[in-house]
Amino acid sequence: MFHIKDIADDFLSLFLPRPCLSCGIHLVRGEEVLCTACLLDMARTDYHLRRGNMLEQAFWGRCLLERAAAFSVYNRGSRIRKLIHLLKYSGRKDIGIMLGGLYGSVLAESGFTTGIDMIVPVPLDPARERRRGYNQSRCIAEGIASHCGLPVRSDILLRTGRSGSQTSRGRYERWENVEGLFAVGRPGDIAGSHVLLVDDVITTGSTVEACVTALQSAGGVRVSVAALAAAQKLTV
Repeated sequence: MFHIKDIADDFLSLFLPRPCLSCGIHLVRGEEVLCTACLLDMARTDYHLRRGNMLEQAFWGRCLLERAAAFSVYNRGSRIRKLIHLLKYSGRKDIGIMLGGLYGSVLAESGFTTGIDMIVPVPLDPARERRRGYNQSRCIAEGIASHCGLPVRSDILLRTGRSGSQTSRGRYERWENVEGLFAVGRPGDIAGSHVLLVDDVITTGSTVEACVTALQSAGGVRVSVAALAAAQKLTV
């Protein structure tokens, strides 16, 4: 049975074709952001299926995580790298919501989100968020939440200062750059809770480490982590 939305979508696609953001071919009904072929071809980590996976191991001895997972592998030639760049710098918040929703369905079906009380996105520098108009990690978190039924709390984890660019820094320099940068605004709301911390991409893990340290200062807080992408081998 055809629905009005389907007919409208077909009509708009005819006169205003939407390109796949990876390969450029026209998207068809039911496709968003990426065509089915590119979506299937995207390198998945499947970390959510394995305890003690490579991402979890990267944080051993640095901070205490319940579990950690990332949707795709992040490297120079990866499809996810281009998509995250568009999400962060080209106003395409729909990318974060769509991919977050896709990953949220995977995480919920696998049981990864079982026992988690809320989703907390990594906060963006307020000045940067004003210029961008949104926090890309919140977009991802909202997508995940749409399939997990969990509340997204952007009032829990706060930035207390502004960090410089992380791009050219080594692991220790990145840690120095974010040390003490985050604080918990409502510790009573998360004390004793299990929090899912959501980020866009994890390269060295320094930002995640600093966020986990801040969240656990509220007392009895357990933290799991999910990101759209993670470097295949976290840089040091």
